[in-house]
Amino acid sequence: MDGLEQTRALDKRIAELAEAQHGVVARRQLLALGVGEEAIEVRLRAGRLQRLHGGVYAVGRSVDSHDERWMAAVLFAGPGAVLSHHSAAALWGLRGPSSRAIGVTTPRKSSSRGNIHRHFSVLPPDEVTEHRRIPVTTVPRTLFDLAATSSADVVEHALRESEYRRLYDRLSLPALLARYPGRRGSTTVRECLWRRRNLPAGRARSWLELELLPFLRRNGLPRPRLNVWLQVGGRSIQVDCLWPGDVIVELDGFAAHGTRVAFREDRARDRKLRVAGYGVIRIAPEQLEDEPEEIAADLRALLETGKGNQPNHSDYKCP
Repeated sequence: MDGLEQTRALDKRIAELAEAQHGVVARRQLLALGVGEEAIEVRLRAGRLQRLHGGVYAVGRSVDSHDERWMAAVLFAGPGAVLSHHSAAALWGLRGPSSRAIGVTTPRKSSSRGNIHRHFSVLPPDEVTEHRRIPVTTVPRTLFDLAATSSADVVEHALRESEYRRLYDRLSLPALLARYPGRRGSTTVRECLWRRRNLPAGRARSWLELELLPFLRRNGLPRPRLNVWLQVGGRSIQVDCLWPGDVIVELDGFAAHGTRVAFREDRARDRKLRVAGYGVIRIAPEQLEDEPEEIAADLRALLETGKGNQPNHSDYKCP
């Protein structure tokens, strides 16, 4: 095989490896393929490899997706590393991606560097897996790690989202709690499992709903069912929060309700719900911070007296 054929054969192997890893490769992997140090440097100078981290490269183009960045962070952390914590939760779809440092767990102690936050732990095989071709902690382990650094409301949201998405694993969250009864985050995990058993079901779709639940708890107000479908006036309507006594709260985030069409649809929904006997109020996110006492008092009065004796509070809307 002449030099040109050898170069083409190496490039083909590099491309195949990159294709399996979201377009990124590690230097150690290239060496294992038979790509020598000098050949790596030639490809870097020619722009056929783009340096992302020390010893991690994008092949032929820049990295522009979360999956690519997550895979690059795992490769940079070394053999046996997996995506974990908030980053793993984002990969599983349990929460949105964020600009915070990428979390990885590695079996060797090492320092965090740049935007990669390393956690040290030797994870058993049943706590790691692969999702979208990225090594990652299992969903139960991800929830447990999330509980070590996040509030019970955040973890409960992620737990309910995992159940909604049917992301089950052979090692359940209760089994993982039994394995690590005193581990950091175990108290939060117990609280979330208790809530799942004893509080109304429902999937929290937005962070606004996650803001409302702590607000209710701070003000001694009962928790509603979330995102409930009702049959009203010959149509299906999904309401944000529903309490016994047919009390409904709709959460008016401007991004979802700020257009003329959405405004008209909201009023049509409210009219049909009130005709059907439901008490409906709308709360904007700013009001939870700017008018907490007034909102809490109105909600308490509505819940205590029931829907029938309440004035029309449908004018709670974004200013």
